Amino acid sequence: MTTCGFSIRIVLLNLLLCVIIFYSVYYVVLCFCFTAFRLQMLDGLAPFDFKTSPSWIHSYYLVLLVSLEITYLVSGLLFVLVVEEWVWDYAVTVTVIHITITAAVMSEFPLTLHWWAALGSGLILMVCVGQSLAYYLFKDNFIYPVLDNF
Repeated sequence: MTTCGFSIRIVLLNLLLCVIIFYSVYYVVLCFCFTAFRLQMLDGLAPFDFKTSPSWIHSYYLVLLVSLEITYLVSGLLFVLVVEEWVWDYAVTVTVIHITITAAVMSEFPLTLHWWAALGSGLILMVCVGQSLAYYLFKDNFIYPVLDNF
């Protein structure tokens, strides 16, 4: 029983670290993007804003999009340091937490297609880059199934 409780604590601690990494990276990247795009208004709701109309000429939308994608890329690399080869599991869980927090902060569930597309592409980016780095760093630890009679 203590072994199960111990591993659950480790998983929850790793999840907490991944959430902290994700939002820390997100706010740092947002600050850089707001500065790079010379925008004055950075509020705490920016990571959760799915209501901004998508437009390639709208600087605020571009900042939100670019910062989300960069956040997923960098977070995928940093998740490897915390969870080693379990990047996929933690990436999906952090994304579900982000969706939940977004719905709570914005007081409605995000139904905009552009937001889901950006979120999905970011998640794929995070997993592909993170898993590739994890494989490179921990390839001796990966468990491969035996497929003798497959």
